[in-house]
Amino acid sequence: MALIAGIDSSTQSCKVVVRDLETGGLVREGRASHPAGTEVNPVLWWDALLAAVLDAGGLEGVVALSIGGQQHGCVCLDAAGEVVRPALLWNDTRSASSADDLVAELGAEAWSTGAGSLPVASFTVTKLRWLRDHEPTNADATVAVALPHDYLTWRLLGYGPGNADFSALVTDRSDASGTGYWSPATGAYRLDLLEHAFGREVIVPRVLGPADAAGETAAFPGVPAGILVGAGAGDNAGAALGLGAGRGDVVVSIGTSGTVFAVTDTAVADASGTVAGFADATGLFLPLVATLNAARVLAAAGTLLGADHDRVADLAMEAAPGSGGLVLLPYLEGERSPNLPTARGSIHGLTLANTTPSNLARAMVEGMLCGLADGLDAIVSRGVAVERVLLIGGGARNSAVQRIAPEVFGLPVTVPPTSEYVADGAARQAAWVRTGEPPAWTLGRTTRFDASTQPVIREQYAAAGRALGY
Repeated sequence: MALIAGIDSSTQSCKVVVRDLETGGLVREGRASHPAGTEVNPVLWWDALLAAVLDAGGLEGVVALSIGGQQHGCVCLDAAGEVVRPALLWNDTRSASSADDLVAELGAEAWSTGAGSLPVASFTVTKLRWLRDHEPTNADATVAVALPHDYLTWRLLGYGPGNADFSALVTDRSDASGTGYWSPATGAYRLDLLEHAFGREVIVPRVLGPADAAGETAAFPGVPAGILVGAGAGDNAGAALGLGAGRGDVVVSIGTSGTVFAVTDTAVADASGTVAGFADATGLFLPLVATLNAARVLAAAGTLLGADHDRVADLAMEAAPGSGGLVLLPYLEGERSPNLPTARGSIHGLTLANTTPSNLARAMVEGMLCGLADGLDAIVSRGVAVERVLLIGGGARNSAVQRIAPEVFGLPVTVPPTSEYVADGAARQAAWVRTGEPPAWTLGRTTRFDASTQPVIREQYAAAGRALGY
């Protein structure tokens, strides 16, 4: 039996799935944790990848693999292939003022038409500007810039410290589209935007097509030499591929961050900056809205209430829609959509009558979902037709989220079976690279949740934002 492997190097951990090439059936899996924080030494991702591979029983029998990874992280490499400094991750907001500077210098239209998106603190291009201005010694030492999954692919191919062949550094169009210096519309780098931000030229990875091979693995513990390696993908594009999402599907992912994205035939450019005009992993496009605060809002609710996830869900369902007038603006670590990198979370409408554990639990769920619903509205406003909403991610397993989401979104919600969809998407890509055709694997049984719309939830949320001048 020929096997395929998919790897998801996410913010919190590295997951490996090994699947049957023919059927897509799960054979084995493994994982390893990543350190917390908004900056991480990429060498620790490499160590976690090898640990996750061993936890999965190794890759013997695997004929192809691919890596999905967190987007935007800025991996700076020196001439010897060593990491210059810990990578600034997507959720590191220190480059917010750098993003403002870049937009002011060239104008919103130049960025949205040139790179498909406006620079925000999450994007690689803003982190490079921050590095130039705040750590000039590290900037001077930087010869090449890669994204997290690019770095890991490069290491799997046998490159790295002491073997710094940057011509072997590759990426894919989905992850390249999140840098701020690659155009989804033209399929080419905008090196003028990169040089404007960083002040000089720097080596960037070659962009491979969806079915192109990056090369073959070198030998490592648990990793035999000679496994075909795909281009990889950004995490959201990987999830879309893993789900088999197509035209008419909107995916709402509730993980460390929250994302709302759709598969479209044409590139989207939004000069307001709300919708990022990314590319997908198949040759199409992936307009996306991201929030910084998603599943961690649910975790914070558990901390406040001294309750586990199941108890938070039970409490939330005991309260009426609108939480008795209690509203959470869930900007616990700043926010990307809306672009409020220095904001903090706030609770509104607190009274003696509504101060109950159930109202607080429901307000936390409603607030998180309202931020995602705003993203859904923004996607629709760009002309995207919605036929199905797919709810995925760790937060989607919460029963209260499943039942309240249709009330907030105003649409039925479909929950696919629990799976590691980014890793699954990487596995699908690996199968595509191996066979030359996208695999016809089935998604499995889904569950649909219907509920009548409850306008009070979003009305209260919008009013609370206006009260703070957002």
